[in-house]
Order: sequence, then C-alpha cells, then structure tokens
Amino acid sequence: MVESSETASSDSTAEAKGDAPAKPRRRWLRYTLWGMPLFAAAAMFVTGIVFWGGFNTAMEATNTLGFCISCHEMEETVYQEYKKTVHYQNRTGVRATCSDCHVPDPWIHKVVRKIQATRELYYKAVGSIDTPAKFEAKRLELAKRVWKTMKETDSRECRNCHNFQSMDPELQRPRARKQHLNAFKTGQTCIDCHKGIAHKNVRDLLAEEELEKLEQPQPAYVRTVPDAFIQGLRRAEATEAEREAKKAAEAKTAEAALAARIEQAVKAALADYVAKTEKAGAAEAGTAKPTETAAAAPAATPAGSAAGVEAKTVTLFYPGQASYEWVLTGKDHGGARAFARAGDRCAECHAKELKDMGARIVSGEKVEPTPIPNKRPAVDLKVQASHDDDTLYLRFQWAAGEHTPVPFVEGGKMDPENEVKLAVMFAGDGIDKVEQAGCWVTCHHDSRYMPHHPETAALEAAGEVKQRLDLAAGITKYLGETRSKVEIKGRRGKKRGGWDKLKDEAEVTELKTAGAFMDLIRFSSGGPAENGHVLAERVMTGGVPVTATGKRDGNLWTVEMSRPLKAGKPGDLDLEPGKLYTIGFALHDDYTTARFHHVSLEYRFGLDNPEAEINAVKR
Repeated sequence: MVESSETASSDSTAEAKGDAPAKPRRRWLRYTLWGMPLFAAAAMFVTGIVFWGGFNTAMEATNTLGFCISCHEMEETVYQEYKKTVHYQNRTGVRATCSDCHVPDPWIHKVVRKIQATRELYYKAVGSIDTPAKFEAKRLELAKRVWKTMKETDSRECRNCHNFQSMDPELQRPRARKQHLNAFKTGQTCIDCHKGIAHKNVRDLLAEEELEKLEQPQPAYVRTVPDAFIQGLRRAEATEAEREAKKAAEAKTAEAALAARIEQAVKAALADYVAKTEKAGAAEAGTAKPTETAAAAPAATPAGSAAGVEAKTVTLFYPGQASYEWVLTGKDHGGARAFARAGDRCAECHAKELKDMGARIVSGEKVEPTPIPNKRPAVDLKVQASHDDDTLYLRFQWAAGEHTPVPFVEGGKMDPENEVKLAVMFAGDGIDKVEQAGCWVTCHHDSRYMPHHPETAALEAAGEVKQRLDLAAGITKYLGETRSKVEIKGRRGKKRGGWDKLKDEAEVTELKTAGAFMDLIRFSSGGPAENGHVLAERVMTGGVPVTATGKRDGNLWTVEMSRPLKAGKPGDLDLEPGKLYTIGFALHDDYTTARFHHVSLEYRFGLDNPEAEINAVKR
C-alpha cells in the first residue's frame, strides 16, 4: 500500500507539473553485461563478428599465391625460381606457397608479421626493387633478413610441414640421415642447411665469418633423438649391408662362372690339341692307337698375385676443383661443419652417391670450370689384396672408356705417353684429418690446374721455396703439415693454399722420419713402376723397389702391383698386421694428368683384419 500511495502521489505531482506520467521500464532493458545494456552488448558482439570475419578474410586473402605475385617485382623474379622447385611441383601434389614459408601460423605472430609487412608498401611506392637489376642488388640483404628470422624461430615455418621427429631415415640418403642425426645432437635448424631451397641460392655470397655465425648450432635447439629414428637408422644400415653383400655374391658368382667357362675352353682346346697330335703321330707310324686324355687341372692362382681372392668394388668419381680447402669451407661444402667439428668421414655421407656427384661435377654444374665433353663421371675399380710373409700384392680391374679428346690441349691428350696411370696412397701417422678424407688432404687450392695456382712469375720469384721444391710442373700435391700456414677460407680476398709457406728443412725432415707422409706407388702404362711419397711435394723417386704391370684386353684393364711389407726407410710405410691404414686410389685414364682424374674416398686397409674395408688376406 505504501508503494501504491507513493506511486499515486508521484503521478499527481507529475500531473501538477504538467508532465506526462513516466512509462514503466521494460524488464529486459534492466539487464546489463559489463555495465552495458544487454542490447548494446549484443549489437557490439555481432559487430565484432562481422569485423573479425572481414579482417580475417582480408588477412587470408593477402596470404594467397595470387596476391603475393600480383606485383611484377615478385612475379618476374622469385616466382619464376620457385616454379622450378619441389615446393611448387612434386610427386605428391602438395604445394607450399609463399605464405607457408614466410607468414607464421600462430595468430599473434601472424599479425605481427602483417604489421611489419606494411613497410613493404612504402618500398613499393618508392620503387626500391621495381626492376630485376634493383632486386638482384638487394637480394642478399633481403635473404639475410629471412634467414635471420627463421634462425631465431628454429625454422618455425619449415616445421609446419616438416618435423625432425617424424623423419624416416630409411627413406633418406646416407648423407641426409647423417646430417639430420647431427642436427638432433648439436642443435642445428632447417635453415642452416636448406638456404636456397625455393629461390636462387645466394648463400655463397656471404663472407665465411658471417656464414659461420649465422649457422652456428644453438644449444636451445638440441633435441632428443627419437627411438623410431634410431631404429630406422639401424634398419637402413642393415638393408644397405644386405644389398652390398648380395651384390658382392652376384659378382663372385659371375666371376666363378667366367672362370669355369675359361677352364672348360682351355680343357677343350687342350684335349683337341692332344687328340690331333696323337692322331697325326699314329698316322705317321701307320697305326692309330686310342688314347686317354687326362682332364686339365684347374689353373692354380699364380704366385705373386692377388688373383682369386675376394674383390672389393671401389667407385672412383670425377672431383673437379674440389680441393681440401674447399672441403673445409662452409660456403663451398655443406658438410664442412660435420667434417671439421663432428669428425665425420667423407665416406659416411657420400659413399652411396659418388656416381651422382661425379655426374654433376664432370658436366660443369659444380666445381668444374673447364669440363671435358663426354668424360666419364665415375669408374668402378675392382680391388683384390693378398700378402705373404714379405710382400703385399694388389690387383685391379676396370673397364676402359671411350677416348674423349681434351679440348684445351693440342692433340686432345694431356699425357700422350700414358693411356692410364693408377696410383695407390697409404697414409702415415700424424696427418691431420687423413682418416676422414684420405688422399684429399694432399690436394690444395693452389696446385696446378686449381683455382689459385701461382703464375709462372710467382714461381720464378719463390726464392728458397724454388730451391727446395721442383716447380718445373707447377705445384704438385703436398701436406699442410709442411707449411707454416695454409689459407683455408680465403678471407679478405686472400688466395687459398700455402704453397709458398714452406717450413724449414729440419721440420720437414722430422715429419718424414716420424712417418707423417703419404706413401705412393703408381702404375703407368707407358713407363716403369714408381714408388714415391707426398710430403712437402710429390716425389716419385727414392722408394724401395716395387712392381707394377698391366695390360688391356679388349675393354678390360688389369693391373698387378706388389711392394714389400717392411720398407725400413723414411718415405715408405711398414705395413703391420693388426693395424688399420687409410688408403686411397686415383686413376688417370684416357691420357689425362693432374686433377682431371677419377679418385676414391678414403678406405680402411689392413692385413688379415676383419675390420678393414679392404682386407689383404695371407696365403
């Protein structure tokens, strides 16, 4: 009743003042949300959805391939490069577009990137890269910004599609799985190795110091190697070992079948000869007497030969101008870090891809400025090894190739006197990284026919170096241990190598006495057997007597070598049972010389040693 009286009184007062009576407030207007009437909140909510939808639609529209290449600066440059890569067209049909690599997926990071991208409108307006020439002038600067961002985010955009933990090493080449295993353990990220994966690679334009800093492993990116990856590695290695064993068994079976056919042919020829001889003798005597011909005994393995022992097939490939300094330089060789710091062997990464590597190099695609048309990219060399109490016997066979005249030499033959030369190197003790690289440690950037070989004037002015080294044919192979300094990376425009930084004679002699040299024996088709060594230079005289004979039967070369196990003099290694030695092979075929040869990677050699990759058996 009180509420009604008050209400009536209020109405009377309003009427007395001439005002209309207040209308009662609708109940739904009395509700609020965050201090705002519910209707207004609902209206703002709907407006927000519309705004968000429009904003997100616009943002996604700027993530399309069509938008990214809508300006000619992109369409005429990086888009044309991208179309040639596996990210554009591949066997699975999955295409990664510009935004997949250059726009973050997490929303906050995406918005930040979009805000940063607004400055590109300014550069578009002022014509910063509106011609191909301007773009190329700024390409490295632009690429470095992208690389830096991807490094800082642990290649976040790469990992939207690719993931270390999901990789199957059974589907990767040995080099790839080795590098990814190193990435797990050391803290590498995708962009460290995969610059230029979608566009022109300008990584090589970076200074070596800058490249090292940019690709430095990050402890924060170290990952635990998944058990699935480890098991995959084991299966891959087992599969490859089984494949190699099968290949070796097939080769052995084929060789045995060939030997059997030869033996049968010899028996038939001998029997025919005996029959004809006896028949002629009987006819001459006037009586024909039946005779029995004993079957010819199988030919015994000749003494002083490795014939008949199990063979190892070694692939020799064409190396071009890939020097030891090249191997150690990151901007040249993607595996330089794994080689120099992780201690990886060359063969660990490259043994299964030598023929592909040789094809890329011999064609001039990589590290070969003067390709020889139609030169073979690789040669399979069959190696057999045996020994007795005193002597090591080596036997080699390979298929001869077609003659390919050298275009930069009159007559097309670099060494007309020798159709082939086959060299074998054994590594001594105390040579840095020789167990990883083999005879590659002797090949330098300033050797003859290499990029930084010294000109004749420099050789003539070499002073003491000229007096101590034979420079008539230029700089030959040498070991870095004999130089006071070897320029590896060519910083500040320096020439790589160290031909003129020769240590004093006493230091070089000490190295030789300590066994820090490469022992070298060589067969030449047009000359005598040679035994030498590589230390301050290549020396092909003064070693203990060796034998090296060979011949070509049709398309097959066969070479036999022997050398004493115990040399007992500096420059020749003593080969002992139980030890492993690093061995390498080089074949100068088709009248070539210097670096235009085929070479092997490093192998482990031993006497009756099951751990050896090339094992000389006693018999």
